[in-house]
Amino acid sequence: MSEQIRSWLSSQRDAMLGLIEKVVNIDSGSYDKAGVDAVGEVFEAFFKSHDIDVERLPRDVSGDIFRAAIAGPGNAPIVLMGHRDTVFSKGEAARRPFTIRNGRAYGPGVTDMKAGLVLNAFVLAAFKKFGGNPAPLVALLTSDEEIGSPQSRGVIEETARRARAVYNAEPGRPNGNVVSQRKGGIFMVMNIVGKAAHSGANFEAGRSAINALAHKTLAIAALTDLSIGVTLNVGLVSGGQSVNTVAPSASGEIDMRYARHGDRDRIFGAIDKIVATEHVPGTSATLRIKGEFLPLEQTAGNAGLLAIYQKAAQEAGLNLEGEATGGCADSGFTSAVGTPTLCATGPVGGLAHSPEANRRPTSLENALVVSSRSRRGSLKGLRARHHLQSHLHLARAQPPTRRGSE
Repeated sequence: MSEQIRSWLSSQRDAMLGLIEKVVNIDSGSYDKAGVDAVGEVFEAFFKSHDIDVERLPRDVSGDIFRAAIAGPGNAPIVLMGHRDTVFSKGEAARRPFTIRNGRAYGPGVTDMKAGLVLNAFVLAAFKKFGGNPAPLVALLTSDEEIGSPQSRGVIEETARRARAVYNAEPGRPNGNVVSQRKGGIFMVMNIVGKAAHSGANFEAGRSAINALAHKTLAIAALTDLSIGVTLNVGLVSGGQSVNTVAPSASGEIDMRYARHGDRDRIFGAIDKIVATEHVPGTSATLRIKGEFLPLEQTAGNAGLLAIYQKAAQEAGLNLEGEATGGCADSGFTSAVGTPTLCATGPVGGLAHSPEANRRPTSLENALVVSSRSRRGSLKGLRARHHLQSHLHLARAQPPTRRGSE
């Protein structure tokens, strides 16, 4: 079976690139529901063309969620996960369409993470065609990860609770490694209300919201503890009315990162207390959570999944490690419900969220060779996914002549 899958995936080289090109050239910023849905519909058509069952779960604000599945022994599926939204604004795809230059694929979302979704889709197609998967396989395509998955989190957690393992196809590390640990994050806004007054003629009647914000910013920053992976950053501030007016309002946006579940409530509680403190008499403040991710910790289940991946790498003559990163992802949600999870199992890329974001074929090739060394036991069915990554990597190294340039 593995030879059949390998041969078929090699024959699908142009089809893989064509699907990547199609979805990269659709704008799908997190708040562009129509665009995110359009990307989902491309994948929906792909699954249906391969006789794969797919359901569409409507969302009222974010893009809809798509969940494709093929049957297999048992009830607990292996989940291949990824998100369709990007950080780029409307019009970016027209300005920077998909292209391949010097063996690297470029375009908005090619790294984070549309190529990973294509890999997952072809995994299901391969197993649907040839069979042999030791468990049901599910591809979950979410819609709002870049803003904290407010409308996808419930479905992610529900899907993960029924699964035996989750592979999140975020981009692999530049050195070919995967991600075994991620920080959690809470993204907050504090709004301060003061009292306006003329800063020359009636200064003493004013209550400066900006001064209060400054006190709170310094106090929040002091909660940073690098020794345990806790960082606080007030990255956006605004306020005031005019240079000659005591500021009647101010706001600051807070980025809190933490490595351990146990630190979440303690640090958030400290922030809440700081915001509630009346640093400047006569001012008041409120705190609102905009979005949140949970950390991906190195649990026993996660470590076991990583060990399976590393064994496959060793069999291929490669050394792949699990890395820790300060970035957040949906893999924290799946791990938090107790399902073994591994992240950054998608194609290797670099410079995510920037105009130079790209996929590097050579590093992908190594990761895919590892994938082709199938796993044993209940997870052995994921080996075709590794084959797929390998062939996609090779495909990008030798782009068809019909591909355009940027």
